[in-house]
Amino acid sequence: MGMMLGKITVETPKYQVLASTDDYEIRKYPPSVIAEVTYDPTQFNSDKDGGFTILANYIGAFGKPQNAKPEKIEMTAPVITKTTESENIAMTAPVVTKSGVGGGESVTMGFILPSKYVKAEDAPRPLNERVVIREEGERKYGVVRFSGVARDEVVAEKVEKLKACLERDGYKVAGDFVLGRYNPPWTLPPLRTNEVMIPVE
Repeated sequence: MGMMLGKITVETPKYQVLASTDDYEIRKYPPSVIAEVTYDPTQFNSDKDGGFTILANYIGAFGKPQNAKPEKIEMTAPVITKTTESENIAMTAPVVTKSGVGGGESVTMGFILPSKYVKAEDAPRPLNERVVIREEGERKYGVVRFSGVARDEVVAEKVEKLKACLERDGYKVAGDFVLGRYNPPWTLPPLRTNEVMIPVE
């Protein structure tokens, strides 16, 4: 019942708030290990969240974990997604280059693994070769939180406003935004927690 009402009961990343305004927070996140998959949404009937099942199977959310141990990995929040116009998408550790199909867009969805996994090699090896385990170093983001359904047009509006506020206040945007969603899709929309995060220097 708590998940339906928006209560977040899973591990979330620890971060330090460096600055806070009425418009956004500047947060510093510690290093983390991420399981992610990059895909063309047309592979999943144009569902941008099509990669969720692949990652959920890796951690064992729907039964036996699809990793080499097999080890059940606790779910965390938020689920991170990044959309990129398909050219070449370079990912690190290991380096994997995926080309978009037909010049559309590619989505990279990631689960931040529980903090007990400090290095990529600490995490169980995925059986599905599409799942990449990588380390992400310390990073700084400008963040705005909002409720409701994170529809494309809502997210685009939040991104533009956040970018403008960050630039107004002298922050240098250092990359593309990511979307963090904290709740499962059956959570009542007004009780959902979403965040737009833009990396800054």
